Amino acid sequence: MSNNKDEKRALGSAALHRKEIRRKRLMDNKVYLVMNVLTRYMDRYYLDALIGLIPGWGDAIAFLSVVPFLYFSSGVVKSIPLTLAVLNNALRDLLMGMIPFFVGDVIDFFYRSNIRNLQMIQGFVDGDEIIIRQVNQRAWQSAIILVVLLLLIVLMIWALFSFASFLYSLVASIF
Repeated sequence: MSNNKDEKRALGSAALHRKEIRRKRLMDNKVYLVMNVLTRYMDRYYLDALIGLIPGWGDAIAFLSVVPFLYFSSGVVKSIPLTLAVLNNALRDLLMGMIPFFVGDVIDFFYRSNIRNLQMIQGFVDGDEIIIRQVNQRAWQSAIILVVLLLLIVLMIWALFSFASFLYSLVASIF
């Protein structure tokens, strides 16, 4: 009987060792290091909000910072639910940043999607059961929300172009 316990303990120790090696390999990945740098500059130093001040293009440029997160969650961690959750956070940030009249830029100071994504990825890699359960439970919800967010982003772009063409025609009619 004690031999059986020793085997289980050895198997558990080996599994824990493999998990630690995998975690270290993921954390030493160059993309992971890039994600940390992006998070520091985009969210902690508010570069996301500052870039968002560029009319029309700022939020789209800031949205590019999600690419390493998407690559890491889909290509390195290989988790579809995690990738959906990361994309969900990024699209929410994009949509909120597109709200006109500096409202979106103010929201960008408070909604820090890169920090949220990094915490979610770290929890997933660390095996945090709460984060893994939340990500898995919200996989379908994230897919539906992503479709809705994409539609809202398209509508926001259409509204912004319509408003810009209205302003242009108004100014052109004055002159």
